[in-house]
Amino acid sequence: MNDFLASATSRRDFVRTLSLGAGATLVGAHALAGPLDWLAGAPAADRKLGVALVGLGGYSAGQLAPALQQTKFCRLAGIVTGTPAKAAKWKQQYSIPDANVYDYKTFDRMIDNPAIDIVYVVLPNAMHAEYVVRAAQAGKHVICEKPLATSAADARRMVAAVQKAGKKFSVGYRLHFEPHNQEMMRLGQREAYGPVRHLAADNGFSLTTPSWRVDRALSGGGPLMDMGIYCVQGCLYTKGQVPVSVTAKFTANPDPKLFKDVEAGLDWQFQFADGATADCRTRYTENMEGRLRIEGPKGWAELTPAFGYGGLAGKTSQNDGRLDLPNINQQAAQMDDFAACILQNKPTRVPGEMGLRDVQLLEAIYRAAETGQKVSTKDVVQLIDRTSAGK
Repeated sequence: MNDFLASATSRRDFVRTLSLGAGATLVGAHALAGPLDWLAGAPAADRKLGVALVGLGGYSAGQLAPALQQTKFCRLAGIVTGTPAKAAKWKQQYSIPDANVYDYKTFDRMIDNPAIDIVYVVLPNAMHAEYVVRAAQAGKHVICEKPLATSAADARRMVAAVQKAGKKFSVGYRLHFEPHNQEMMRLGQREAYGPVRHLAADNGFSLTTPSWRVDRALSGGGPLMDMGIYCVQGCLYTKGQVPVSVTAKFTANPDPKLFKDVEAGLDWQFQFADGATADCRTRYTENMEGRLRIEGPKGWAELTPAFGYGGLAGKTSQNDGRLDLPNINQQAAQMDDFAACILQNKPTRVPGEMGLRDVQLLEAIYRAAETGQKVSTKDVVQLIDRTSAGK
């Protein structure tokens, strides 16, 4: 989903880090309404909010731009790319005016463009911090793809910058707006099968050719920073708790040349304060369908696949064993929810602080794998997306 910079900006600039501004305030646990529950009655805006996509790689081209043709509260208004050929193609395909087309040198001129309200950062992980901060300084609301950053220090800096600008900040956690994952959230948090005692999640794919994903300077790590974060997210919003500790181990590396900078795979277990555990796996060496499972004394529920853009399906130990739920355009629902939050001045259910929490957990997982020791996670941001759905 990356669009590599074709400007004179150096790779060193991509990954540079700055100190966290003093006074950043982190929020506590949210108890928000179900996603899109209030959108049906939302008044029509005078205009759709303009979204500028930063980075025109596969995710922007294949998912976000098409989704923005279906959104109610926002639209594709601008693009940022370092590739002139992409700029020309997108301008023609989506009727984007020249005034709304930027490269990475002219990015900051967006401050003078009222047609762009939201900047969506869709770049390699190590570039997130720079462009979130610059978007905030340009006076724009911001969505950033996951993981929020490659370090908790950068994540804090990003949250502080958007707070200082007085704008809203969201992470691209589309599954919080997807019916199957919403149902898992409800089943787990409402203890439909009794207290959740065990969770399991896995996600990965077979990576066989070099890409930015195996370049630590750009990715920040291997599959944990790419596919594993879905497992982290799924376990937390299903259990409805932040874990208190983690143990982890790296898996065997079958291709030391390809995976010379990052792990090929990783297994970890979260431990929760009530004694529950979550066993998770992520790989760049195995095509995993993507699974999220919960177990309690009265039954279980499972999504397989759980994390894809569509075709999600689930089953349970109760009723007829099926979760008869629709598959929706997840990205359209996610972006519309954020736009509506801006229009109605409501908090987003997936704020930047949640992204910070998850980067802290990713760092804890790596520390556990590197040391072979159990690592405490009690000091991470205590923030959970609370479901308001009934039992």
